[in-house]
Amino acid sequence: MTVLPYLVAGWIFLVGVYGLVTSRDLIHAVGCLAVTQSSTYVLLLAVGYRDGGTAPVYSDAPTGARVVDPVVQALTLTDVVVGATVTALLLSLVIQLRKRHGTVDPDGLSALKG
Repeated sequence: MTVLPYLVAGWIFLVGVYGLVTSRDLIHAVGCLAVTQSSTYVLLLAVGYRDGGTAPVYSDAPTGARVVDPVVQALTLTDVVVGATVTALLLSLVIQLRKRHGTVDPDGLSALKG
């Protein structure tokens, strides 16, 4: 088993977090959060990968055949759906914030300070 997918997942995560920390625009921050979450896709698929494994369709697989883990694939698909939903929700909140306050710069939102 190779360590490359784990390194790629870590690199994508760090790039997303760096963009999130240095962002001066809320739309950019939402995009960086989506990139950060996409690292979990790579990580989940790396965990569920089996060398020489076939698709987890058991009607086709001969007895004793190596198959990839279908639970990890289901979790990855669920992660994609949740990520798309969270991104859409956050973008709609940024749109409403822009309509009400006229800016998407976090420092320019003085009305939200306590």
